[in-house]
Amino acid sequence: MKGRTLKIGAVSMVLLAVILVTNQFGIVRGQQKKTPGEGFAAVPGLKGGQDVFGPYDPVQNWPKPLSESLPNHEGWTWSQSTNIFPESPDRVLVTQKGELPVLPTRFKTTWLPDIGPSIKFPVGPGVPLRETASATPSCGGIPNSAGMPKNPNCPDARDGHDGRPGVDWRWEHVIVVFDRNGKMIEDWSQWDKIWGRPHDVEISPYDPDKNIWIVDADNHFVSEFTHDGKQRILTLGTPGVPGADDTHFSRPTFMAFMDANTSYLADGYDGTRVIKYDMHGKKLLQWGLKGNPPNETRPGYFNSVHGIAVDPTTRRVYVNDRNNGRVQVFDENGKFFDQWSFGPRPPMNIHSIYMGSDHILWAADQGSNKLLAYDADGHFLYSWGTFGTCQGCMWGVHGFATDKEGNLYTAEVRTGRVQKYTPRKGANPAFLVGKPWPGVW
Repeated sequence: MKGRTLKIGAVSMVLLAVILVTNQFGIVRGQQKKTPGEGFAAVPGLKGGQDVFGPYDPVQNWPKPLSESLPNHEGWTWSQSTNIFPESPDRVLVTQKGELPVLPTRFKTTWLPDIGPSIKFPVGPGVPLRETASATPSCGGIPNSAGMPKNPNCPDARDGHDGRPGVDWRWEHVIVVFDRNGKMIEDWSQWDKIWGRPHDVEISPYDPDKNIWIVDADNHFVSEFTHDGKQRILTLGTPGVPGADDTHFSRPTFMAFMDANTSYLADGYDGTRVIKYDMHGKKLLQWGLKGNPPNETRPGYFNSVHGIAVDPTTRRVYVNDRNNGRVQVFDENGKFFDQWSFGPRPPMNIHSIYMGSDHILWAADQGSNKLLAYDADGHFLYSWGTFGTCQGCMWGVHGFATDKEGNLYTAEVRTGRVQKYTPRKGANPAFLVGKPWPGVW
């Protein structure tokens, strides 16, 4: 009996030891102890710090100052940046509204009683000194030529009432191309005079020739160029003339490619439709009706069609119905599937949307200055972003994309700059913006 008692005691001690060891390794009833921050931190297990830039590190001094790439450009810098497309880390295309003067690093505080009480400039540390979205007039301040209809988006600004040409702004280098180090490597200035406000730049992943497509919002057209930018192959719409028929657009915004034969155009700021084309520019169909903002809920009704993304595997088309604060989801021929809200307004103001090969839809919110992630069914997953003008901070992200190495690029309309981010070491892959859809190049 005594021996049996000793055996039971010994077994009990062994079991207790196993339980203690098991608990020490964080395994209780078959569950593994989680890494601190797992599920919500961009880099789980990191001691200290914070997710100021989400799962990324901003690349410092990217791009290089304009004067390092071009002669006679001391004192000038980039203007409002509308979109960015990385063909590769070594060739990054950017659309912008010309050039602006470099601002002084120090200002004497000036009180502005004519504007209102207790108002001064600069406002204070951390607040931007200049808002570039309205700093340069569209079309370089040049109206349509005589004999053409008036373009309401390109008024005559040559008299200086909208800033002094050559002093407050210059309509030069509207399309620029950078290498991985942020140096300007191509000069597209031969096309400067055709632009009103280039709004989107894209290359179809399914085009072996890698032709470049640029959407111009304020001059109401879309043009296709050869890969080197030397030839203009195709133009859709009537440059300088707005409209809503088969040969005119109403300030088109963005485009997306479903496959080697299909593209979609969001038309647009003033338009209320999505247009489907083949790759030769033949219109296949369109859908969309004018809604009643700001709370339109009917499927297929739009107010400011300002962003479009596609999932080639499901053949779904995601449309940013900006002025109604929602995304609408359709099949490839415009049949409605789903919709969801991007959150309360204010502050929400979605500028563009992007879906990569991981099927996650990302949205750039100018109101909160964050990038927002949703699964394909609209479930909110993650967001990050910090307001400001520091490297890595955001103010008015209007376009964004990734390259095949996983680097992220953003274009900001408020600060007038583009930025490059690299994934942080140990970053949760689920929090990174997806890489581009695989194609033929």
